[in-house]
Amino acid sequence: MALRRRPAVRLCARLPDFFLLLLFRGCLIGAVNLKSNNQTPVVQEFESVELSCIITDSQTSDPRIEWKKIQDQTTYVFFGNRIQGDLAGRAELLGKTSLRIWNATRKDSALYRCEVVALNDHKEIDEIDIELTVQVKPVPPVCRVPKAVPVGKSATLHCQESEGYPRPHYSWYRNNMPLPRDSRANPRFRNSSFLLNSETGTLVFNAVHKEDSGQYYCIASNDAGSAVCEEQEMEVYDVNIGGIIGGIVVVLAVLVLITVGICCAYGRDCFISNKQNRERATLDTSHHL
Repeated sequence: MALRRRPAVRLCARLPDFFLLLLFRGCLIGAVNLKSNNQTPVVQEFESVELSCIITDSQTSDPRIEWKKIQDQTTYVFFGNRIQGDLAGRAELLGKTSLRIWNATRKDSALYRCEVVALNDHKEIDEIDIELTVQVKPVPPVCRVPKAVPVGKSATLHCQESEGYPRPHYSWYRNNMPLPRDSRANPRFRNSSFLLNSETGTLVFNAVHKEDSGQYYCIASNDAGSAVCEEQEMEVYDVNIGGIIGGIVVVLAVLVLITVGICCAYGRDCFISNKQNRERATLDTSHHL
């Protein structure tokens, strides 16, 4: 008899779990729920992209679908069963709830919210956010390279690009050879002294050497692509100390000659003027006599 009682005890022990499962399933029935196959889609500019929004559970056959674009201000993208705003003519509802955008532009990068209202469900509303990133390939950057720099002087090379998204990183090349961020990090550039900032595109030489002469160009790159500026030459020249001193001596000599000439001319004018005054005085004396 004791053996026959054990199944009844086990069945009674399982009854609370059974009721909890029924209660849990009862809470899920009639609740609208959403999911997305990709909540962070990435697309290159002028390509199409799908913003995935899928209803997994709902008892409402015709729920209300809304899409919003959330930036500084929230605007409707799909409302009243039609595409609105700057996506009008460039987007469509895909399936029942997903959104497809054609010719995506950099202005389409934003947070989008899919919102479903199912009035026949116990939980009537659900929403899901999609973060869209539209990548833009850089355009050829603007590079500024000094044409000539004396040995030992500092020099700064600039590279800037303003169209790419995400913001591009910069790399510099000399005579088709990539430059490291720090010249001290590569033995090949032990005769140079420079730092490269890949975020701002500046290449700064603390003191240029003859070996720093060459053809320079910069590449701006991001996940969408890269672009390069035209090569520009930077010449590093020696300072001719002897020539500078000689030039100074010549300039001083010229100044001395000019000064002497002026003084001589002034002295001659004074001599002529005094002679003329004496002659006039003699004539006046003879007239009085």
